[in-house]
Amino acid sequence: MKIEWTDSTPRKIQTFAGADFPKENPDLEDILTSEQVDHVAEIFQTPLTGSYNWNYTIQDDRIKKLYDLGKQLNWDPEMDIDWDRPWPTEERQPEMMNLHEYGPYLAMDDKTKDEFWLHMNAWSLSQFLHGEQGALLVASQLVSCAPTYNAKLYAASQTFDEARHVEVFNKYLQQRIGMMYPVNTSLKSLLDKILTDERWDMKFIGMQIVIEGLALSAFNTTRETTPDPVLKDIVYLVIRDEARHVTFGVNYLEEFVKTLTEEERDERALFAYEACVVARERLVATDVFRHFGWDVEEARKQVLDGFVMTHFRNLLFQRVIPNLARIGLLTDKIRPKFEELGILEYENLATDGDIDWSAMERPLDTTEAQAYEQDMLGEFKKKMEHDAEEEQRLAS
Repeated sequence: MKIEWTDSTPRKIQTFAGADFPKENPDLEDILTSEQVDHVAEIFQTPLTGSYNWNYTIQDDRIKKLYDLGKQLNWDPEMDIDWDRPWPTEERQPEMMNLHEYGPYLAMDDKTKDEFWLHMNAWSLSQFLHGEQGALLVASQLVSCAPTYNAKLYAASQTFDEARHVEVFNKYLQQRIGMMYPVNTSLKSLLDKILTDERWDMKFIGMQIVIEGLALSAFNTTRETTPDPVLKDIVYLVIRDEARHVTFGVNYLEEFVKTLTEEERDERALFAYEACVVARERLVATDVFRHFGWDVEEARKQVLDGFVMTHFRNLLFQRVIPNLARIGLLTDKIRPKFEELGILEYENLATDGDIDWSAMERPLDTTEAQAYEQDMLGEFKKKMEHDAEEEQRLAS
């Protein structure tokens, strides 16, 4: 086993031979070939404080029930997903990213535009993969540092869930897309902060509430918009796991935050806010813009100025904000900062602490999910069209 140890994250794009999706781009650079190295590893140091728990009594039936569901609803990427379905025709949607009137995009021929959207797909799904590896590492830390018996058991089950998510997104990128982008620098900095903080509750806040909450919204959007039935099945199964993870975090932190001093709560509220700010930046595919030779800052501004992206970025926080409110981290000091981001409007939505057990206990059924997705896709498109028309009406 040959390992290449690196002090920083590799920034090159990887390609994989034999993927389902046709690619023609001889200029892409692989990180390292299999002849050179088997693994590329980056070291991080953490002052993790672990703990035993010698009281094995079950103190919270909700956490125990979530743990039991994790055992019952395991799924296998190899057996529960039909990977042989053909790749569907995918429509370009430059309006979604405010590129329909952007010069560098309009200057592309049809072949290059197809290549651009393939890269956008690869970039987005690569961030899912890297985020899941981060979640895998954090969940494994929580097994050691979470103070209670139930939390340790649940964190162990979540660790296996995250391993499965890494496996399935890696397989999809290698076999269906054939290309993988490096981790977005904003996502990487957030993962580094969570992984290297010595306080177990900061790991809960950063991962279970912010990153997992945002991931749930992003996965739902992917499920509603992708034409690929394979990816629909993947995100359907992943969402079922992630919903338990976020619920675990809300239920566990809700009682703990009440025990903190006002100063300690404000510190954690500021951390949650800063995590949200960094997470918003990870939504912009600057690496793709750079690859196609665009002016990165100009392209970034073009995308962020579009109504759909602005709406989408805020919409991702419709689970995070009410959950932060429920656990007590929308403090008086931090509320104005969230107000400036324009996402405080979600404060009174339903939280993931209110558990819909019937939905969580529903047996796995990807066929049912596909029919549901078609309905949801139609509703999603209608809403986007309505919002765009409303913005144009207000502007005029």
